[in-house]
Amino acid sequence: MRMMALAVGALGIVYGDLGTSPLYSIKETFENEHHRLEVIRPNVLGALSIIFWTLVIIIAIKYVVLVLRADNEGEGGILALTALVRPADHATLRRIPWIVLAGLFGTALLFGDGMITPAISVLSAVEGAELIDPGFHSWIVPLSVVILLGLFALQRKGTAMVGRLFAPVMLLWFATIAVFGAISLARSPEVLQAINPWHAVRYFQNNGIKAFLSMGSLFLVATGGEALYADMGHFGRRPITLGWFVGVMPPLLLCYFGMGGLLLRKPSAIESPFFLMSPSSLRLPLVILATFATVIASQALISGVFSLTLQAIKLGYLPRMKVINTSSEAAGQIYIPVVNWALMIACVGLVLSFRSSVALAAAFGLAVTTTMFATTVLFAAYVRRNWHWPQWVLWPAAGFVLLIEGAYLGANLFKIPEGGWLPLLVGAVMMSILTTWYTGRRLVYERSRGGRVAVTDFCESLARSGRTARVPGTAVFLYSHPGAVPTSLLTLVRSTHTLAEEVVIVTVETANTPTVPAARRETVQRHECGITEVRLRYGFMEPTPVADDLARHVGVDPQRAYFFLGKETVRSTELPGMARWRERLFALMSRNTADVGTWFQLPMDRIIEVGSRVEL
Repeated sequence: MRMMALAVGALGIVYGDLGTSPLYSIKETFENEHHRLEVIRPNVLGALSIIFWTLVIIIAIKYVVLVLRADNEGEGGILALTALVRPADHATLRRIPWIVLAGLFGTALLFGDGMITPAISVLSAVEGAELIDPGFHSWIVPLSVVILLGLFALQRKGTAMVGRLFAPVMLLWFATIAVFGAISLARSPEVLQAINPWHAVRYFQNNGIKAFLSMGSLFLVATGGEALYADMGHFGRRPITLGWFVGVMPPLLLCYFGMGGLLLRKPSAIESPFFLMSPSSLRLPLVILATFATVIASQALISGVFSLTLQAIKLGYLPRMKVINTSSEAAGQIYIPVVNWALMIACVGLVLSFRSSVALAAAFGLAVTTTMFATTVLFAAYVRRNWHWPQWVLWPAAGFVLLIEGAYLGANLFKIPEGGWLPLLVGAVMMSILTTWYTGRRLVYERSRGGRVAVTDFCESLARSGRTARVPGTAVFLYSHPGAVPTSLLTLVRSTHTLAEEVVIVTVETANTPTVPAARRETVQRHECGITEVRLRYGFMEPTPVADDLARHVGVDPQRAYFFLGKETVRSTELPGMARWRERLFALMSRNTADVGTWFQLPMDRIIEVGSRVEL
């Protein structure tokens, strides 16, 4: 029963994007002004054949059967997969390896997709009301904006609450599209011939370049695949798999084949094949239901972006932000205010700028296609390293999938002038942010005064000099590099010639796994000079209660100790390292990063900050 409950909950979070693709994908395939196709039998069967095999190969086999098994201790998404395949010595390399860059680029593009999906989903549903009353046209944009504002305001309630609210609606949605699709299919059962892939071959033979360009629209049926993987940490692999094969794939296929049957009977229905498949008396309730379903479709990308952001922070690619855990039972259920409001502003801006789902469709698809392509490359590397598939099996299989996704990617590239530039622009900006923060933190460490003195050498110098007075109390210094003396500690000793009797140097490490068992949480090394080195390890989806863990594992009383935090002021210079614009970007991010004490859950009245200046 629990498995079924989770599978139903996944419908409300994971499958909204895939489930609402019928609203616009078929219409966009035939009606796009750049590759307008005749609504004739060979084209309808050919398009349906491509849709069928895309859902089978890309979603069912690649993602649900295979990629979901590449979980990082239950957590999914392209960044979690990148953590699994990146080199062990990644942190010490001066350049980011290409396999990591591929993962970062796919991650960056998903941020762009997180902006576009809510906007196009809500617009496409609200536009259905024009079939009932053409005078409703002037209300489409204002109502879409109101719906988006409500959706993003709801995010603070958490994934679990949102899932409970949305799951019943999505159950009704999938049941509805299955029923309407089955009724239409029963009237034109010959449309099932599209399962034969030969119809897809004839589609390309008959339409040439137009068929190739139409793949940019046909791909819209698979745009929720990457979000499906990114949201795995919210529900787990098995409930998501059960949800797809039982509750999502059958209704989707019935709906697509039902729309195909309608077009065979009435080609003019291409103006709105989804809504015209239903009886006229039920169109108003269907528009209302579709509006709710598209709001839910946006949830898959929003929660996925939250997960990706936290992973990027913990893995060192983004500065710290305020992260709110919305569940005491599931660490993966989070809410990030700054990301939520940034997405809200972007989505509303897109609706006000593009003003229709047809116009916005030109910007949709390119980001997801590129991310899927990158995921396939990363997954092939993961399979070779962990599953040890023979190369004669791995590379032909990966090459076949990459050929399909490469064709979709090539078709989507033609969308760049009409709006495809938008996700690429967002991706380029996010890629710059991700790589700049990672490289900047490495340069700060290399050029700061700390990190050059080993703890053992420091203890020996204390014994030799005898000039440093030891005062009662406990001082805790947080530093990111184990075995080295923190800059703040060196600054304190050099300026005051004093040091607490008990000194604890804490290094917080982020593992390449979502969680770390309590038994592997800490490593403690005590030195005779009164300095204790502590390493605390956390997963990239876990909170970091440093003060509580020091009390639990090391015996440090947070209310009696003082916590010394280094605070670097970064200045851009002519020194070699990064381009000047990247140095300025890093300095800006450094000034606006979340408070260290809050991030590590330290008692705020026991924190002392020691500043230093670093030139990049």
